[in-house]
Amino acid sequence: MAQLNFGGTVENVVTRDEFPLDKAREVLKKETIAIIGYGVQGPGQALNLRDNGINVIIGQRPNSHSWDKAVNDGFVPGETLFPIEEAAAKGTIIQYLLSDAAQIAVWPQLKPHLTAGKALYFSHGFGVTYKERTGIIPPADIDVILAAPKGSGTSLRRMFLAGKGLNSSYAIFQDATGKAKDRVIALGIGIGSGYLFETDFKKEVYSDLTGERGTLMGAIQGIFEAQYNVLRKNGHSPSEAFNETVEELTESLMPLVAENGMDWMYANCSTTAQRGALDWKNKFRDAVSPVFEDLYKSVAAGEEAQRSIDTNSQPDYREKLEAELKELRESEMWQAGKVVRSLRPKI
Repeated sequence: MAQLNFGGTVENVVTRDEFPLDKAREVLKKETIAIIGYGVQGPGQALNLRDNGINVIIGQRPNSHSWDKAVNDGFVPGETLFPIEEAAAKGTIIQYLLSDAAQIAVWPQLKPHLTAGKALYFSHGFGVTYKERTGIIPPADIDVILAAPKGSGTSLRRMFLAGKGLNSSYAIFQDATGKAKDRVIALGIGIGSGYLFETDFKKEVYSDLTGERGTLMGAIQGIFEAQYNVLRKNGHSPSEAFNETVEELTESLMPLVAENGMDWMYANCSTTAQRGALDWKNKFRDAVSPVFEDLYKSVAAGEEAQRSIDTNSQPDYREKLEAELKELRESEMWQAGKVVRSLRPKI
């Protein structure tokens, strides 16, 4: 295990150099990985594991869109694709990759198949961290582990196919067999992680929920809307407002930040841009810090978890969600974005 030193804070990480794929295959050679759920994370993790030579089966509800997707991806009904309970019975490691709400609903059917010596794997610590709310309390005689890619399953798969890796966190909630660490690191390498950094289930959930509601999705959309609306109110066209708010950020600047860091990006912009960014960044930081403090408190208190459980379990949740997404999709800003994307040159 390697250590990274961040100004005195030391972190434990595992890289592919010290835990190569051959070692991961050796650890998992007698395991059957049953991936329960083929929605957001399931396809990317399943396909990467399969391509890496690891024994994978899928558990999914028959006659569903996700079942058909698994078939299209080469999983064979009765051989590598089964109903959920049958796959769980066959698996020695159960990767529980359903949505948080679906995990709660399916748990009574899954739990009887978590027999001694198996491992229960998550890519999000929600169910276990908030077990008093979810009812997901694993048996004491199994390993309970987590590997959480820092991105969508789609990104995990795309980066894998490009020969790259998406960084992941890993955690051990329960080590009943003495093999939990080797199992989780091997799985993390097998799904295509760039490197793995150590955390625990609670920290993973707190950071993940904060990030999703914050800079990864919620805050960034709110900032986009605020700037776009100000530009439009002051007479700028939709194309100009979108390009200055979103397109330049996502297509030009963020790739530079990803490659070299924000300091490098600042250093390689015009002096006018540098000066303005340095002058205004602290104003934005100070303005939004109280919002982030409120957000983190809400996450830590379980309020965000309970809201997710309550809303996502409603029978008409999908219809309400689609209405909200439709409003976002049909907003002028993202309609402008659709036009701008269509005009990107195909090089």
